[in-house]
Amino acid sequence: QVQFVESGGGLVQAGGSLRLSCTASSSTFDGVGLVWFRQAPGKEREGVSYISWNGARTEYSDSVKGRFTISRDNAKNTMYLQMSGLKPEDTAMYYCAAKTYSGSWSNDRTAEYWGQGTQVTVSS
Repeated sequence: QVQFVESGGGLVQAGGSLRLSCTASSSTFDGVGLVWFRQAPGKEREGVSYISWNGARTEYSDSVKGRFTISRDNAKNTMYLQMSGLKPEDTAMYYCAAKTYSGSWSNDRTAEYWGQGTQVTVSS
């Protein structure tokens, strides 16, 4: 079973940048689309970004489009989320997962093998 470990979160001022990483425990995720979700306290989990198995297709939520960039390096079993122009409303726990079911990438019920998450806090 594939497991994911997220890292790279932290505390940053508004306008700053962070790069999140999501590393898989095996190479079996090479042929699978991957997703980033986030969840703020008291809010539902929100799809942030998606990348196809070969990186050819990427998707972003409207709230992060133009500020975040998703990428992956299958040789390293790792996916990244480069976040810039961070806003206080980006504060959340960020999770990665594999998109293993059909349906919208932003629907968390289409993903599994969730990591433990990495906290991102943006101060104003």
